[in-house]
Amino acid sequence: MKRFFRIPDDAQVELKGNLPFLFLHLGCLLVFWVGMTPAAVAIAFLLLLPRMFGLTAGYHRYFSHRTYKTSRFFQFILALLGAMSIQKDPMWWAAHHRGHHRYTDTSKDAHSPRMFGFFWAHMGWVMCKKNANLVPDELVPDLAKYPELKFLNRHQKWPVLFYVLLCALTGFAVQLGLPEWETTAGQVFVWSFFVGTIVLHHVTFLVNSAAHIWGNRAYETNEDSRNNWWVAFLTMGEGWHNNHHRYPGSERQGFFWWQVDVTHYVLQALAWFGIVWDLQKPPAEVLRQANTARIAGMDLKAGLSENVACRSADV
Repeated sequence: MKRFFRIPDDAQVELKGNLPFLFLHLGCLLVFWVGMTPAAVAIAFLLLLPRMFGLTAGYHRYFSHRTYKTSRFFQFILALLGAMSIQKDPMWWAAHHRGHHRYTDTSKDAHSPRMFGFFWAHMGWVMCKKNANLVPDELVPDLAKYPELKFLNRHQKWPVLFYVLLCALTGFAVQLGLPEWETTAGQVFVWSFFVGTIVLHHVTFLVNSAAHIWGNRAYETNEDSRNNWWVAFLTMGEGWHNNHHRYPGSERQGFFWWQVDVTHYVLQALAWFGIVWDLQKPPAEVLRQANTARIAGMDLKAGLSENVACRSADV
């Protein structure tokens, strides 16, 4: 049991600051009041996908690791999509994720299952007062130079309110314009805002928790990262986590054709239109090491290289 429920000695959980997080979970219970229709669930799923992409392609692969380049305009679109997921802002997210790579599975890692158990790594850490605070500009100077990103960092509620309005307007449009769907505005709102957001939260959290506990290890890195196919399925490719920790500088996290990485496929399509460019790939030597590990069962020592934990990019 301790493996799953351990809390750091210095953890301070602030109830007031976590009321919105609790509110989102409780709001899911409204499905028993409004009911469910196929249309409401489908709309919730369609509104979840771009927000998931904002996290996987934006917050993670772009803002945290700079694994490709894009324009300043599309950079803001990625930031806005991620912020609508209600996982704070790109500066906060990138600062904590870069810290995770710097101190993975040590006492300084904010969400290590090895150190603090499954629950803390999954969601407990986000409720901790020290992790909920705004991050200083010095932690992410490459992001802090953009006023629009600093605005999102200081005013995290505005993208959330925008998404609330989007869900409400979509619901009324469906109820009034498509009565044959037999779906109310309340059903669309509850499924798209509450249920969709909580699903998005927890599948994202699985990368920090499950992908450091269950799965296979193509690389013998100096932490507990795993390649987990079902986490990859749920998160548009983020579950190939052992690959990612071996070479964080790669935009593509499914290193091989059988490792489905939907985020990479979308970014590749955007690259064809010139919206993103300079997508970084894992070196051939890294790929050869993984093949050797699987076929011959050799122990490979592949520590994290500081120069790929966070790349710089010009936008």
